[in-house]
Amino acid sequence: MNRAALADFLRRRREALRPSDVGLMPGPRRRTPGLRREEIAALTGMSANYYVRLEQQRGPQPSEQMLTALARALRLTADERDHLYRLAGHNVPRRTPADTHVAPALLRVLDRLEDSPALILSSLGEVLVLNRLATAIFGDPSGRTGWARSDVYRWFTDPAGRRIYPPEDHERQARSLVASLRAAHGAAGPRSRAGELVQVLLAESEEFRALWERHEVARRFADHKTLVHPELGRIEVDCQALFTEDQAQALLVLTPQPGSEAEGKIRLLAVLGHEEFTATAGDVHG
Repeated sequence: MNRAALADFLRRRREALRPSDVGLMPGPRRRTPGLRREEIAALTGMSANYYVRLEQQRGPQPSEQMLTALARALRLTADERDHLYRLAGHNVPRRTPADTHVAPALLRVLDRLEDSPALILSSLGEVLVLNRLATAIFGDPSGRTGWARSDVYRWFTDPAGRRIYPPEDHERQARSLVASLRAAHGAAGPRSRAGELVQVLLAESEEFRALWERHEVARRFADHKTLVHPELGRIEVDCQALFTEDQAQALLVLTPQPGSEAEGKIRLLAVLGHEEFTATAGDVHG
């Protein structure tokens, strides 16, 4: 761990950011450039004291989980993320189509979406980050681990994973998820994480096996969706997707028709938030 270089890198990247780069309001005139240390700490979920110690060359070695959070908060590119890992004395994460380092370009767009639910997914349906409105609809996925982080896996192995969609849409959504996984599998190959997920689902789900044999291939994100909130009921939205160049990640934006009942429900969620409701909103499926 190179404490001096790590501290300097963190400080310079922090000072290069503007509040608007991370979805914050500019606020009063700032005496120093960039974001404040406590703002970076809040974005990563660490204590302000811990982050200050890192910039002062006094902190302990950050964990890989903490470095991932820092890379995301500082809007680092993949090359900058790798450099951060090296400075902190960790091995650089492998770059694969399933790399969960969020593309900074997608994050910048997400940060500016305050009135529409939006989330970023990996090619395996893993929720990488979501805004406040998306959390209010889908719930917080941060506690999931392993394959349970994948929408595709939960859809075929956990009945609760389907509650966000009405029953009449289950068949279409199942085919869409399998077709998207087929596309990811084709791009990454059988020895990739996509290949591992396919083998797991072939062993665990008869429904998945039947759909996999259809050989349908498509990244079906742009769509009209009906989502089911446990308290507000059905919410109809149009879904649009913005992909990274390598198709490894997608930003999904959900928008209701202007003046519709769904628009009113989303406005209500924006005011009340997810915590105001007694039931959780289920699982995310892009």
